Amino acid sequence: MPVKLSDNYDLSKHVIILTGATDGIGKEMAKILFGFNPKRLILPARNKEKGNKLLEYLKSFKGHTDNVEIWEMDLADLQSVKTFANKFINEVGELHMLINNAGIETKRQILKTKDNLELQFQVNHLSQFLLTILLLDTMKKSVSTELPGKIVLTSSRANDFGEIDFDNLNLEKGAYWNPLKGYANTKLMNILICKELGRMLQNDHITTYSHHPGVILTNIAHLNTGFSISTFIINTLSRLNGITAEQGATNVLYPEFSLENKETGKYFDEGIEQEPNKIADDQEIAKKLWSVSEQMLKERGMI
Repeated sequence: MPVKLSDNYDLSKHVIILTGATDGIGKEMAKILFGFNPKRLILPARNKEKGNKLLEYLKSFKGHTDNVEIWEMDLADLQSVKTFANKFINEVGELHMLINNAGIETKRQILKTKDNLELQFQVNHLSQFLLTILLLDTMKKSVSTELPGKIVLTSSRANDFGEIDFDNLNLEKGAYWNPLKGYANTKLMNILICKELGRMLQNDHITTYSHHPGVILTNIAHLNTGFSISTFIINTLSRLNGITAEQGATNVLYPEFSLENKETGKYFDEGIEQEPNKIADDQEIAKKLWSVSEQMLKERGMI
């Protein structure tokens, strides 16, 4: 049976950042969170027009969006992420929930960002890692036993066939024969970072979560123009077994608001705790991924 959210959550003391809110489950998450009356709901958007449409969408439910803000940020541009984080620290200065929901899945071709990084690796992992570590101190200062913090990473069931090859994180060896492999690797990275964050923050009143929201037809594969096996698989599964974007959003948010889920670093599949890829339990790989990711950011002057 699908998980359900209560309608009586009060987020009036919470400042929330939600990435990937202009489409799919992110858009529905924004609607759900907005309905719980957050103190401030900040929605980064690469596309200003989509951001404005999102505001109009939310406004249609309450007649106002006084506590919702669209801020510019492009996860395919590391400097844009750093600029967003610095502005947030200086102008807002408090954070209680960070939902790293944005994601992208491409075909087998390797697409590079302006930072000369493979697009999926940067958008799905490195930029969200950068955003998280830049905002960690702000969250630590904001939370307490009475008002705990939450860090969320939207992963995917595709993590099951992901791997971590430290010589090919950025697809230096070229594309995999399996067109979903690069994407799957980044989704495994999400879970590894979630677990490592959980270990690091276990005494800081911050709980971490990673999620497979369910099979949903969204714009995540919007760069898959034409036919590809990955597009075919996603579309077929969505038609046969797909759930609505609203249910997918509920699946992601349910563990964060459930009183039953008190352990940190856990992975959830459609709102229910599950075991991910066995690699996700390897603490040495998690620590190395953290270290390598930090080094890549240092080399580019981001931290």
